[in-house]
Amino acid sequence: MSAIDVSIVLIALPTIGHDLQGASAFDLIWVLVGYQLVVAAVLVNFGRLSDMFGRVRLYTLGFAVFTASSALCSLSQDGLQLVVFRMIQGVGAALLFSNSTAIITDAFPFGERGKALGINAVAISAGSVLGLVMGGFLTSAAGWRSIFWVNVPIGIAATVWAHYQLKEQSSRRKGQKLDILGNVAFATGVFLLLAGISLFALSGLSLLVTLGLAASGLVTLGVFVVIERRVADPMLKLSLFRIRLFAAGTVAILLNSLARGCVLLVLVFYLQGPNMNLDPFQAGLFLFPNTAMIALSGPLGGYLSDRMGTRSIATFGLVLTAVGLLMLSQLPPSVTFWQLAIPLMVTGAGMGTFAPPNRASVMSSVPPEDRGVAAGISTTLINLGNSVSRSLAFVLMSFVVPVSALDDMFAGSYPGGQGSFAGNYVDGIHVVFLVSAAFVLLAIVPSVLRGKGQVKGAVGVEQIGS
Repeated sequence: MSAIDVSIVLIALPTIGHDLQGASAFDLIWVLVGYQLVVAAVLVNFGRLSDMFGRVRLYTLGFAVFTASSALCSLSQDGLQLVVFRMIQGVGAALLFSNSTAIITDAFPFGERGKALGINAVAISAGSVLGLVMGGFLTSAAGWRSIFWVNVPIGIAATVWAHYQLKEQSSRRKGQKLDILGNVAFATGVFLLLAGISLFALSGLSLLVTLGLAASGLVTLGVFVVIERRVADPMLKLSLFRIRLFAAGTVAILLNSLARGCVLLVLVFYLQGPNMNLDPFQAGLFLFPNTAMIALSGPLGGYLSDRMGTRSIATFGLVLTAVGLLMLSQLPPSVTFWQLAIPLMVTGAGMGTFAPPNRASVMSSVPPEDRGVAAGISTTLINLGNSVSRSLAFVLMSFVVPVSALDDMFAGSYPGGQGSFAGNYVDGIHVVFLVSAAFVLLAIVPSVLRGKGQVKGAVGVEQIGS
């Protein structure tokens, strides 16, 4: 459900910008970024709460919060309301994200975790696939508000199912405290950083003010690190980064997320812009090959990593992703379905192959009692990377496309004409995908260097990697 929501909103974003009264370009990008910022800010502490009070209980609560906030999103009357309700929805998503991987890791022995996490990746990818197609269909047939209605019956069913069917298998840790000060410092630092980037790209904020906001964010994040080194129960358990497998895997996750977060976003506006002029349903079908390949390659990557080791399979996935992004950096002003499908399938195959073995490596590198926090850290970095990626994409495009043209694009109008949009926007896409490919190539370095490792768990020693 949470995966459906990301892509279903993404495909509807141009229509929301056109139909929702008073929605600015900044509001629209923060419909996506604000949601992921909240997830990134609270997810690790929710992982700690799950270690303290039980993962299943908080996982079920996440479904309830997500469902209620979805109903609120459908009632939004302006851009600000939608951003606020989406941020509440992010709280529910964080409860889901912080517990799902840990629940699965608890339930399976080491030799089956790659396959199990691969199957979980299929559920996530299937949600992304359904979100693109369903979001396009619902937006075209019933308006953008219908994309939030669909979460309500699904969420009610999932809440009831989780309550009665999931059984707690983790051992609870007592005596821990929440790191409220660290949580606030982290959220503030990331907010200042992303707000500066977004406003610079979409509202013409001066470079001096942008640098001031970004510098304030970085300083605040520095304060956050100091806090984490001093509190007894930190939000971000820095000691886990002394584990080579954990550190290498999480750095690879962050760099990969910086690359992939913007891919579908820039393509949504490319496909629904005047040079392609597709409706949301058609655009969703054009993007279908990417998420379909993620769904197909995810379990295969997990299966192979159980037998060949995490390092080689995860690294191969990154190589495939880089090749696909380089292919996308050569897109012409307009494409046929298959001209776009081939690079999207290569990119999706790489993304799907990378994720399960890398996540299995990260989760298996820490003691069982820290898996909730470990899952929270890695998923926080995914959401942080996606948020920065989407904001950074429009900064990169603003060097090629005028800010006024980017605002018009979000509003669904293109006064400069088709030729102007096609030339400027497509040039911007090329820059974005080249930078994304560079991030993936950087991610190959920690993936290769993760090496072999072992961790002592509750039932002995588990061998990791290859």
